[in-house]
Amino acid sequence: MAVRFWRRNKEAETTDPAPRSVDEEAGASAPHTARWRRGLSRLRAAFRRPFERVAGARQASEDLYTELEEALIQADVGVETALDIISRVRTRMKTAPRDGRPAADVVRDQLERELHDALQQETESANDADGPEPRVVLVVGVNGVGKTTSIAKLAARSQRRGRTVLLVAGDTFRAAAIEQLGVWADRLGLDVVKREHGASPTAVVFDGLRAALARGTQVVLIDTAGRLHTKTPLMEELKKMHRVIGREVPGAPHEVLLVLDAGTGQNALSQARTFQEAFPLTGVILSKMDGSAKGGVAVAVARRLGVPIRYVGLGEGLDDLEAFSADAFIDALFGDAEPSLDAPTDSP
Repeated sequence: MAVRFWRRNKEAETTDPAPRSVDEEAGASAPHTARWRRGLSRLRAAFRRPFERVAGARQASEDLYTELEEALIQADVGVETALDIISRVRTRMKTAPRDGRPAADVVRDQLERELHDALQQETESANDADGPEPRVVLVVGVNGVGKTTSIAKLAARSQRRGRTVLLVAGDTFRAAAIEQLGVWADRLGLDVVKREHGASPTAVVFDGLRAALARGTQVVLIDTAGRLHTKTPLMEELKKMHRVIGREVPGAPHEVLLVLDAGTGQNALSQARTFQEAFPLTGVILSKMDGSAKGGVAVAVARRLGVPIRYVGLGEGLDDLEAFSADAFIDALFGDAEPSLDAPTDSP
């Protein structure tokens, strides 16, 4: 079976309207800080509510601690983790300087520090890093978590950094997955290596790597299937793909990214453990953070999986995939000033 490259239809371009650019597809880009606060607005409201109820109080009440525990649990930080965090906040409060401020403000400072400590980790992705080429990124996750869209956002991110990208349609079990990746390839002006529905995923990956090596492509992004109801065959196929990648490109895959839907909360942890059975994960993409009040799962992922969060999805635009930052995450939850949407954006 010969490899096929899905390309943009050049003849159609002579009659159809010109395709929109990556920036146009992404929409008007909000400044960095505003994008984080916009994306985490529901989680921000949940975390700030307990403090607003006791604003100005001189003493930290048991009700405040209880409400904070509840807020963390409802945000899907996890019961054990939530109780541990608040216990640490209580301990911090015994020696924390007050400087005449209301107790709630001091509690908030200590909570910020605890969350920051839980989330602080190395976050640079191999997709962004310099090094041997091609940089091969294997993207895994169950169906419906936003895996293919996250791949498109990773591709756009690499394009903005001036890198050449090749997409590989390794999910051959769903015709819709192949088609969806092709649509994104068209919008980004990229080629995608694919075979027909039902073909061997490993064979498609082999074709893609050979094509990337022949072309001198800098970044290869590989989509995969995510059918956990047939877990054993899926994991065996993923292991096989992993071996083939390492054989064709020594040291690859340079990144194995697991996409988790932030809205699934604690269920995301069980998904992650299932994929960890196949091979070590190097990072997590938390998708759909903008539509969830359960984004506290970021803390659970960081503390309980031992896998760094690489990116978070903060919107539907192609530029709404942010490299994870503990500082940006905490500021989005607790920062006071609302940023101007007219401020200049940070460089990607």
